[in-house]
Formats: sequence, structure tokens, C-alpha cells
Amino acid sequence: MIMKFVYQLGVILLISFAGEILNALIPLPIPASIYGLLLMLLCLKLRIVKLEHVIGAGTFLLEIMPFLFVPAVVGLISVWGDISRLLLPVIIIIPLTTVLVMVSTGRVTQFVLRKGKREM
Repeated sequence: MIMKFVYQLGVILLISFAGEILNALIPLPIPASIYGLLLMLLCLKLRIVKLEHVIGAGTFLLEIMPFLFVPAVVGLISVWGDISRLLLPVIIIIPLTTVLVMVSTGRVTQFVLRKGKREM
């Protein structure tokens, strides 16, 4: 069981590393994590990687994701003096962008669902 988990985590890390390499080679302002996610999607769609090869480790990483944000929050606390003057713009921007992301995600989901029903 542990070796299976290590294998699954290794597959995820290998694809993430490939995303880092693409980020270094392609001069676009796209984060390496996005390259990694696109590579994972491509590998899953082309059946290069089967879902069974990554689902256990992926589920585990999703379960512990909140703990992965703790270092970022601690980092924000350490620079609070520098960012406190930006508090009002941040308080305004965060709800606006959250609503924008929710609306755009909903619209894209509705489009995909409608397109899927037409193809059936």
C-alpha cells in the first residue's frame, strides 16, 4: 500500500517537474503549476497516465491542502506592516474577483453541460 502511494506521488511529482521545465523553456508569464496541471490533464486524456495511477495521492493532497497554506499565512503575518496600507484595496478587490470567478466558472460549466447534451 505504501509503495503504491509512493509511486502515485512520484507520478504527480514527475509531471510537476515537467511543468517546471516547460516554465523554464517557454518564455510566457504562465506559472509552472499551470503547465503541470495542463500536462496532467493531457496525460490523463491521452491515457498515458491512468486515473488509478494518481487518484490515491491526489486525494490525499486535496485533503491536506488547507495545511499547505499555513506557511503562506505566516509569511503574510511577518510582512503585515508593509501590506497593511493596501488593506482597503484588497478588501474591495477580493470580493469582486471572487464573484467574477464564480460567474465565469458557472457560465463555462453551463456551456459545457449544454454542449454535452447536444452531442448525446
